[in-house]
Amino acid sequence: MIKLKTLSLKKTIIQISFLTILSGCSAVQSGKSEQTEIVSTPTNLAVPEDVVDALTLSALIEGNEPMDLEPEVIVFEDVWKRIESQLSIDIPQNRQVVTERNWYAKHPSYFKRIAARAEPFLFFIVEEIEKRQMPIELALLPIVESAFDPFAYSHGRASGLWQFVPGTGNRFKLKQSWWYDGRRDVVAATKAALDYLSFLHKTLDGDWLNAIAAYNSGEGRVLRAIKRNRKKHLPTDFWSLDLPKETTSYVPKLLALSDLLKRHQEFEISWTPIKNQPHIQIVDAKGQIDLAKAAQLAELELNELHRLNPGYNQWATDPKGPHKFVVPVEKVDIFKQNLAELPKNERMSWQRYVVKSGDTLGGIAEKFNTSLSVLIDVNDIKSNIIRVNQALLIPTSTKALDEYSLTADNRLTKTQNKKRGSTKIKHSVKSGDTMWDISREYDVNIRSLAKWNGIAPTDPIMPGQELVIWKNQTTKHQAESAVMRAITYKVRNGDSLARIAQKFKVKVVDIAKWNQLDLKKYIRPGQSLKLYVDVTRT
Repeated sequence: MIKLKTLSLKKTIIQISFLTILSGCSAVQSGKSEQTEIVSTPTNLAVPEDVVDALTLSALIEGNEPMDLEPEVIVFEDVWKRIESQLSIDIPQNRQVVTERNWYAKHPSYFKRIAARAEPFLFFIVEEIEKRQMPIELALLPIVESAFDPFAYSHGRASGLWQFVPGTGNRFKLKQSWWYDGRRDVVAATKAALDYLSFLHKTLDGDWLNAIAAYNSGEGRVLRAIKRNRKKHLPTDFWSLDLPKETTSYVPKLLALSDLLKRHQEFEISWTPIKNQPHIQIVDAKGQIDLAKAAQLAELELNELHRLNPGYNQWATDPKGPHKFVVPVEKVDIFKQNLAELPKNERMSWQRYVVKSGDTLGGIAEKFNTSLSVLIDVNDIKSNIIRVNQALLIPTSTKALDEYSLTADNRLTKTQNKKRGSTKIKHSVKSGDTMWDISREYDVNIRSLAKWNGIAPTDPIMPGQELVIWKNQTTKHQAESAVMRAITYKVRNGDSLARIAQKFKVKVVDIAKWNQLDLKKYIRPGQSLKLYVDVTRT
């Protein structure tokens, strides 16, 4: 097997005739000369060392000094091939790796979805990894983390392509505000993830598998597992450590993907080709701008631009920055030109609002989908006190808010409206409510409750926040027309479960389930019962 050496070429490479260089040796064997075209390219390339050695040896035999020639290069048209050529981490064929590999191999359509999401960003990620001389396998880590979905959000409060939790995001300087979440900014999060992985690699004595495991579960947990093994005089490699179940399958998933890329023909896995060339470039708008306006300047659809810039939570960039946009390379020039020609007062739309009795700055900010700090900054307000008839200047979106379908609010609405049962119940959070209390109140799983509302079970909830609960009803008609409300009913003299069920058009068994009642026991006057009733029928 020819050993490949990675090079970065910075000058034009000339054509080289192997017949001439090898002093006619190959011509004796073949009877004709063959010429290999060497192509100049900015991408990562590979050189057979054996060819270089043969050239040097030939020159020495002839009594000449070795010629200082640029070596032959291999050009990768597909970035997956570029990754495949550099895979270097050993892959044990143990039960953990084989189990994960079998799952991936049984879901070939998964790889098509991955490629579609990865296409704009994969070349950039590979370049960043090679620049730092890190294992190329790390380019596959976003598949394990988020299936290359920059909008992914986990039950552990992790967000983005690289799944940063809030604390680690702050630790690696990923800004998180109402306007912007750097954990979902692919460019910023990629650099932060590689910074974190480099730190973990150094902290864990240069062991990449342990570093990758620590990326999933934290360096503290891995360090404690290593310490326990050392006390018992046991090995401290990844496969020997006692780690959480999720982490013990996390590393094998990455190795399984590496194996399937390396042996894709054997497993009949098709990795949809992605061109091995830059797909995106960063343009700094140098000031707050409406995303719809930016899309217009870049000659892109609004959602197309927002998918490339998922870090923006709202309809505009954060007033305090960043204002950088990831743009397809073919749109960079027109975007820069149009930005330069755009008057500053046209970057945002503005509305004049006259304060009415009962208004508060927070209420006005919520009404116009902006932030309190923006109102204070724009209107040079020194405190939160405003006066009736005071005029405020308010930034507003260029388009209707529902057209910005990838903002945080619109993504939440889409999540909450996704059908998870036959009936959707709305719950307005009250002071003192917790996710646990609400899940018990409605007899639903807390993780399901969190998933229905696009949050994690440990996320804080605020009074006035609206949550949805999905329940199953017995008939299709009920599912289509029901408007469910939770009520508390106080048992009266003469009441029975059957009479209450008939009155509110629910089932006795449901009342018993909602209130954890024993059907063999009687209910008492004054007893409070929680009921979920369809107000359109009651």
